[in-house]
Amino acid sequence: MKALVFAAGLGERMRPLTDHTPKPLLEAGGKPLIAWHLEKLAAIGVREVVVNISWLAERFPGRLGDGSAWGLRLHYSHEGPTPLETGGGILHALPLLGEDPFLAVNGDIWTDYDFDRLPREPAGDAHLVLVDNPEHHPQGDFVLDDEGRVHADGGARLTFSGIGVYRPSLLLGWRDTVDGDPGDPPRFRLAPLLRAAMARGAASGEHHRGRWTDVGTPERLQALDRQLRAG
Repeated sequence: MKALVFAAGLGERMRPLTDHTPKPLLEAGGKPLIAWHLEKLAAIGVREVVVNISWLAERFPGRLGDGSAWGLRLHYSHEGPTPLETGGGILHALPLLGEDPFLAVNGDIWTDYDFDRLPREPAGDAHLVLVDNPEHHPQGDFVLDDEGRVHADGGARLTFSGIGVYRPSLLLGWRDTVDGDPGDPPRFRLAPLLRAAMARGAASGEHHRGRWTDVGTPERLQALDRQLRAG
């Protein structure tokens, strides 16, 4: 299985820390946020990882190299000066990801979730890891039923962790479901495609009850750094 790490965001809420450093390269616990993911991906046998980049794109190869430090082969999907959002980012990276299901993870989160639990062959087009709603996102995103299916509504919501397994077929018909810019290259969010998959019963999921942090502000980064350094 190949993996995609979303790392193209502008990091606007993290400024001034992201004025000169992309958010996934900010450090917590003595290493860049993205390095925590690369270590875990290598540990479960992933060998090829695509990193989508835009803001301060040149910093990634300079810091991560070709991935050999983790026993990985890194491919960089450069989106240009303007990020293509999550859906557009996947579409742009598909030539590097191939035709099989792939693991995708946001580069600006930290978690103790075991990536080895993810299905290599999801039952539908998407398998999502959900977590308890954090204080900054109390409304949640999606509903997980007792049979492991994910719905857009219909019960108590959980928050999407930014970790999932997707089939390339999730992107089929993207022009009919997205709410972004269908230009060249297209820029659109993944969420409408996930909701479309849920509507046709093609999205499964699980509830991770362990540690998870969306590193969206300098304060959250500082708190995570203290926790990791304290063990």
